[in-house]
Amino acid sequence: MSGKYVTETIGTDAHEITRAARILRDGGLVAVPTETVYGLAARADNDKAVSRIYRAKGRPDFNPLIVHVASLELARKLADFSDVAEKLAAEHWPGPLTLVLPRRRDAGLAEAVTAGLETVAIRMPSHAVMRALLENSGLPIAAPSANRSGFISPTSTAHVLASLDGRINAVIDGGVCEQGLESTIAAVRADGSVVVLRPGPILLAASAADGKNIEAPGQLASHYAPGKPVRLMASEVAPDEFLIGFGDVVGDCSLSDKGDLTEAASRLYACLHEGALSAKPRIAVAEIPEVGVGIAINDRLRRAATPPD
Repeated sequence: MSGKYVTETIGTDAHEITRAARILRDGGLVAVPTETVYGLAARADNDKAVSRIYRAKGRPDFNPLIVHVASLELARKLADFSDVAEKLAAEHWPGPLTLVLPRRRDAGLAEAVTAGLETVAIRMPSHAVMRALLENSGLPIAAPSANRSGFISPTSTAHVLASLDGRINAVIDGGVCEQGLESTIAAVRADGSVVVLRPGPILLAASAADGKNIEAPGQLASHYAPGKPVRLMASEVAPDEFLIGFGDVVGDCSLSDKGDLTEAASRLYACLHEGALSAKPRIAVAEIPEVGVGIAINDRLRRAATPPD
């Protein structure tokens, strides 16, 4: 299989899901909708398939991947679940929570999935299309966001194709992602403590990571970038700025006219994509309250506004 592809858009009926599962079993790449963002799926137990994810995205090899599973039974074959991990899974799976746990020696995962770490990041998604693909394939599936590394995450098929057309086999058109913000990532330590490595839709009573080491996706200082300067906490806008509004701050694109943080999370990447495509050379973003899912929104915005090294 070469590095150049004719990327086809396929549907979500049972026949199409079977076809997508066959592509994955054959070692190919399929972008698939989840409840968070579109993921770039490959079988997680095959070195060549996983290497194609890194190549298609231009992703640094020290950045691990999330493994998606259809069942807790399969998850237990990949990682060691403590009582705390079992409790978190029972409370939040299926759903947008990724658990970073000790990797089992007999997990059978491709080495690149864990980027040389002794842990593995695992999630059981709730999106019907992703669940159907997992169940049909019978595989653990590695699936980072379906975009070029470091850039804005995709919440629609159009976003995927703008970034990866010709670099992957197929994209399943499942419409716009409902939550629009990547999963919460939490590491369960040996002492039973829980550390949030990446904030997201699931809010946990846990400590935050110190940011010194890369243990999971989404921890790079510069990430989710639209390719132009981003100014945060804007109450006024300059003539050369594309304004992303919130609440009473009216913009060229509004995260939520009502000031609703859940709506803002679902629209964040769509507005960033719109700003990236605007003729205006800079982006300004209205202030977002640092509460609830606003913590995750601000995390993504700060990384989008941080210049790459």
